[in-house]
Amino acid sequence: MAVPKKRTGHSAQGKRRSNWKATKPTTVKCPNCGAVALAHTVCTACGTYKGKAVSKKGEVAVEEAKVEEVKETKKAKKSTKKVEEVEAPVEEAKAEEVVEEKTEE
Repeated sequence: MAVPKKRTGHSAQGKRRSNWKATKPTTVKCPNCGAVALAHTVCTACGTYKGKAVSKKGEVAVEEAKVEEVKETKKAKKSTKKVEEVEAPVEEAKAEEVVEEKTEE
């Protein structure tokens, strides 16, 4: 086995290691939940990878997302009904004002 004849000095050792640097890992936003996750790995927050449920956590998240979508659609349907109910009296009031103006003249 080769053995160095002399010890390497601090300066030479530092010059050799000058380009030996750590790099920051690449992170991306999860398309499913929006959490920051390492690139090319399963999201730790929701358990999905490339839009598919991979772990048990992901399966639960997918089921919850479906339930939330159903709730949101129900809310949207209710809110449109309320908007229609509110708009109808406003239009009737405007029509009455126009009729009153014409009768005054």
